Amino acid sequence: MAPSDFPPPPLSPRTWPTWLGIALGWTVARWPWWLQRRAGPLLGRLMLHLLPSRRRVAATNLALCFPEMDEAARGRLLRENFSSLGLGLFEFLRAWWGRLAPVDRGYELTGLEHLRAAQAGGRGVILVSAHFTTLEVCLRLLCQQVELGAMYRPHEQAAMEWAVKRGRLRHAKAMFARDELRPAIRHLKQGGVLWFAPDQETRRGDSVFVPFFGQPAWSLTSTHQLARLGGAVVLPLFHERLDDGRYRIEILPALEGFPTRDAAADTARIMATLEGLIRRRPEQYLWLHQRFKRQPDGTRRKY
Repeated sequence: MAPSDFPPPPLSPRTWPTWLGIALGWTVARWPWWLQRRAGPLLGRLMLHLLPSRRRVAATNLALCFPEMDEAARGRLLRENFSSLGLGLFEFLRAWWGRLAPVDRGYELTGLEHLRAAQAGGRGVILVSAHFTTLEVCLRLLCQQVELGAMYRPHEQAAMEWAVKRGRLRHAKAMFARDELRPAIRHLKQGGVLWFAPDQETRRGDSVFVPFFGQPAWSLTSTHQLARLGGAVVLPLFHERLDDGRYRIEILPALEGFPTRDAAADTARIMATLEGLIRRRPEQYLWLHQRFKRQPDGTRRKY
């Protein structure tokens, strides 16, 4: 979507407080990268102490997903996760409203041949990933090499939705809300590449309970549906922040024999694939989400 085609921003008085926050975010997005890298972990440690409800959610998820760890090890992982989250907030702002330089110097991209091979037959491609804290910055880096569309969960506040979507469309080819399946399928049928992260629970969309880190997790079947209706190939996508501050993006080989006619089996396979990716860098995953809130017996887990 060209900037001239983008709808005008919502400017009613009720949006003014949000616009003030966006202005602050826009300013922070332009801080020097060295300053953001230093401030990010500090912000994360501050959040660890000032957001007790979010800390409890993350700690509960880590206890459920890593029962083999002792309490001290999970405590270290929790602290590392909040440090990554703090830096990730700066990365989000930079990806939406800032400039990539110098972040785009020296990043690693591997597995591009798997994507090109999948595209060679004219089929669409789904890059299925998880909600890592590096999500936004690594997708913007990937957009330098690949024309990419993405599915996302819209923001409830109209001003934030406008500003973030416009920021993403500076580099992404298209953005589809979670309930915009028809346009996404059309994008795939035209041979497009679509990023999708189905690892979070949502009230909308067809879902089933499948294992995720050994826990029953209410999980979207959308990857199965998109691949089947769009005739698309599914490739796992992994991305991480390296210890030296650079980034690494890895496109893995296509999932063979996917999709099948069994939506539940396909969804279980996707969740197992994403679990494998998360276990590679658990400190960089977004554990703040109440992933296991819904239970198979109809009860709700108290986080």
